[in-house]
Amino acid sequence: MREVSQREMVEQLRSLGVREGGVLLVHTSFKAVRPVEGGPLGLIGALRAALGRDGTLVMPTMTDGETVFDPASTPTTDMGITAELFWRQPGVSRSTHPGGSFAAEGPHAAVICRPQPLSPPHGPDSPVGRVHDLDGQLLLLGVTQGENTTLHLAESLAKVPYSVSHPCVVEVDGVARTVMIAETDHCCRNFRLADDWLRARGLQREGNVGNADARLFDARSLVDLAVAHLASAPLTFLCPPDAGCEECDVARTSVTGVET
Repeated sequence: MREVSQREMVEQLRSLGVREGGVLLVHTSFKAVRPVEGGPLGLIGALRAALGRDGTLVMPTMTDGETVFDPASTPTTDMGITAELFWRQPGVSRSTHPGGSFAAEGPHAAVICRPQPLSPPHGPDSPVGRVHDLDGQLLLLGVTQGENTTLHLAESLAKVPYSVSHPCVVEVDGVARTVMIAETDHCCRNFRLADDWLRARGLQREGNVGNADARLFDARSLVDLAVAHLASAPLTFLCPPDAGCEECDVARTSVTGVET
């Protein structure tokens, strides 16, 4: 594969439909994007350029929750090199959730990264909820809907009946303590259904950025569709009981009063 220049990436992003001056939440795998001019920092530069000076760039910077979280030093867990480098750049803000942090740069960064409740990590009063409220766009770059955290926002708004709690270390009065944080956790494999929902209504733009497949859509469009599906079938995102999916089976055990 040939190396794609930053200028080409900016053109690809704008052709895809990235709005100059808008809010853009990006989930990406640099392994799929490469090789590109400037490496991961070149990709970040292209995203910033496509958004322009008045745009706000957002990325997930989640951690394992096994130690006290410091937004200025705690590395990400399984978020990829692009997100890891992004939050470390000058002028980038990072939210303070001990497991579900996000980073943002731009006019709306302070609002997106302001403190939030511990649970749910991706509810209405969270970075993904604020991107949604700001009419932001979502870009999946070299990853699938399975990595799309905003679908957890839809689960929260739809009040799905499953909830799984995970231990997370937090600092309380200067002392490190382990608390249980409830969230709508499962394998997320069925998040990929969102592709069909968006495509059927012409709400998802698809193309290439760098050497990766890219999907772009509005956060509000995605959430509206997902909430509507969950309203009629609350367990849509869970694998069937006979699928052998341990994560979804754990989620199902928390369900009461709903047809499983």
